[in-house]
Order: sequence, then C-alpha cells, then structure tokens
Amino acid sequence: MKNYLSASFLIIATGVVLCACTMAASASVTKPGSSPGVPSASTPAPVAEGTSSLTAELSLNDSTFVMRSLEVVEGGMLPQEYTCDGSSTTLPLEWSCVPAGTKSLALIMHTIPGPNESHWYWVLYNIPPETKGLAKNVSCAGTPGNNSVNGRTEYAPPCSKGPGAKKYTYTIYALSAPPQFNVSPDKVSRDVLLSAIEDRTIDSAELNVYYSR
Repeated sequence: MKNYLSASFLIIATGVVLCACTMAASASVTKPGSSPGVPSASTPAPVAEGTSSLTAELSLNDSTFVMRSLEVVEGGMLPQEYTCDGSSTTLPLEWSCVPAGTKSLALIMHTIPGPNESHWYWVLYNIPPETKGLAKNVSCAGTPGNNSVNGRTEYAPPCSKGPGAKKYTYTIYALSAPPQFNVSPDKVSRDVLLSAIEDRTIDSAELNVYYSR
C-alpha cells in the first residue's frame, strides 16, 4: 500500500511539472503595436558573434523547426524600413527547434515574380548551428552570397514594382554539413546554394511576408 501511494504521488507530481512547463512555454508577451498573440521578447537567445541579442519564447513541448520575426507576422506586411523605400536594413529573425545533427545553417530571401522567374535578395551560409537568430541589420554572421539586384555579396532590399502586394519568402535551412563550392562567394547565387545543400538539408523553415509600394 505504501509503495502504491508513493507511485501515485510521483505520477501526480510529474503531471504538475509537465503542466507548469506547458503553461510557461505557451505564455507570451505582446509587443506594443503588434498583433495579439505574436510572441515577444522575454529571455535572451544565443546568437552568432557580431550580432545583437535576440529573444524568443521557445516552446518546450514542440519539436517543429520554425522561424519568425518580432517585426512582422507570417503572411503580414513587411515594414517599409526593411525595403528600398526605407532604411534598407535586414529584418531581425529568430528560429527555434533546430533539428538534431545540424552542423551549419543557411538563409535565403527570395521572391517569385512570375512563371520560371526568381529574384533573391539575401543569400547567407556557414551560419553556426548554435545560432538562434539574426539581429536587425546584421553584418557579421555567416558568409554572404550574391543577390540578383546588383550582384554584390550583400543584402539587397526588396523594391516591389507594379500593382499589388508581392510575396517575399525567408527560408532557413538546417544542414548536416557546411556547403561546399567550386566558385567564389560572389558567384554563390540562390540556385548555386540550393544545389550545394540539396543532399545535406535536414529540414527548413519559412517566413512569408508581403510588401506593396
């Protein structure tokens, strides 16, 4: 009878701990001016050397690889600041639940303006696997590839042209090994990077945003 009571108490206590963890993971702070339910900062998250500290509300019971930004929600409008109509800075990003076995991370920002077309604004690889995000206007994380706007190895802000909102996609890739190239960094385009990581991508996560001039 004593052993039975001890086991029952252990089960109940464990349930309380699990409940407390779940509640803590689901709690979030709404940033002023943001949509209700959009997670905001509470605890520092590790970032690559050279970036400022980002924060995230990481789920303790969710193993899904996800990416988001505190500046825009999935499917939301990209703030003008992060375009050629603003200060052309990079959007702050953060991600969680990086898959086990990840040895390197890579990032691409692109748009598909029409059939058989693609424009890319940001190609970044050799991001350390322990990195949890990229600070606003980051310049010291990973190795930059080129962009399709001016061909330089740097971020190029989007400039939405024509009527209607355009969709822009940020994708973070978890890799089992760093990509290898037989070309110089200024020749590493979106397609070159995708080809190099095709056989070493463990998982990926996206953030889709829109912008209209």
